[in-house]
Amino acid sequence: KTKRKRLPKYLKELETVGAIAITTQKRLELVFLTDKGVEMLGEGLKNPDFEFEGTIVGTWAANALLRWIGEVESSVNSAPAPQTQNGKSLNNAIASYKEFEQFALEVYDNLNRDYNFNNLVPIYRIRREIGDRVSRKQFSEWLLEMQAEDIFQLEGGSVEDSAADKIEDSITTELDGLRCYASKLQN
Repeated sequence: KTKRKRLPKYLKELETVGAIAITTQKRLELVFLTDKGVEMLGEGLKNPDFEFEGTIVGTWAANALLRWIGEVESSVNSAPAPQTQNGKSLNNAIASYKEFEQFALEVYDNLNRDYNFNNLVPIYRIRREIGDRVSRKQFSEWLLEMQAEDIFQLEGGSVEDSAADKIEDSITTELDGLRCYASKLQN
């Protein structure tokens, strides 16, 4: 159940003009900047009158601005990410290994904390949280790369109820077979 009625007026206006997209995921509203929003922000930043109101700028705003600047810089220096995969839109696709690494660690930490996994997080849960932001093949390759870099240790075993879909969303390697859990090696 969405709480859009309580959204601040400026967010409703930005959504109306297509600058942001608001989705609900696990009862949490997520706000994404659309391509049009990136364009509007870029134009606003070029305007000398564009400034924050008030006396305090939240770190979330400053960090979001820094991430946006970093994305703009990386998009200038790299080829654009594919916009569709299997007919699905990938506007928030993860385009690089570094971005995947950062996001996967964040997902791992959130799952570990929220579900008390005791540093043994099911890979299928990580894959499902990341969703369609990367292809299944890319997810597996990058997670194995994180293991090669001693960030994660991917461990065998079986998922709690041996459900076929959970096993399919885990990782199978040619040498070591099924890997169902990830434990973080670095802090």
